[in-house]
Amino acid sequence: MNLQKIEAYVQYFKTYLKSKSAVEELYKWESQKVFQDNWNIENPDLLAMYDKSLKNSKTSSLWKDRTYRPKEALLTLGAMSPEYIGHIFKDLFNEEKNVADRIDRVIFYCDDLLSEYKIQYPLKIENNHYQDYFILSLYLSFRYPEQYTFYNFDTFKQSLIHLGSKNIPELNDIERFFKISRTLWKFLEKDQEVWELHQKRLYSDIFFKEKSLLLVHEFFKVIASKKLVVTLY
Repeated sequence: MNLQKIEAYVQYFKTYLKSKSAVEELYKWESQKVFQDNWNIENPDLLAMYDKSLKNSKTSSLWKDRTYRPKEALLTLGAMSPEYIGHIFKDLFNEEKNVADRIDRVIFYCDDLLSEYKIQYPLKIENNHYQDYFILSLYLSFRYPEQYTFYNFDTFKQSLIHLGSKNIPELNDIERFFKISRTLWKFLEKDQEVWELHQKRLYSDIFFKEKSLLLVHEFFKVIASKKLVVTLY
């Protein structure tokens, strides 16, 4: 990535943070706070805890739309074995293991869970568990705000192009995504004006106000959607 381009996008990001678009993103910061307040893997009613941890006062779009419903699917499949869901999340959140391996294992576990569900309920139409890279990165980012953020391959790829990277991924590379996210976070964190503008928009206690790579998620979206002309010297 090109340092001059990163710094130029940081400056443009400040303009974004003053805009209506930045306010429209705040529901994600609310959902992160809800998760932080409610997540407890030791809760005996694990599915109810999971359900409560993914809530929002305005929208459920992060985990439900017309063709995408990972929360609903996991609640349905998990009803067969809540203990298995606990095992899945304990593995996903085990920071002693490689994150890409953890994510791939969770997808494998959910494939098995869906297969078992179809055996037990052959007349049901459920044919997708929807536990993909996006929702799994969401779980991780809500659980560990300073380590992870939402993953979208197309946004990530386009951002790297705009930032002048010489190594553009053609396939999913979520481990690299998280590493680059942490690098970009350092640029945002050290800019006091970015942090002040961000905190200013968090007008309510319903929003997560601590350090969080959700800010990098927004930064990626800005980069991907706005190609700046940067003169290199």
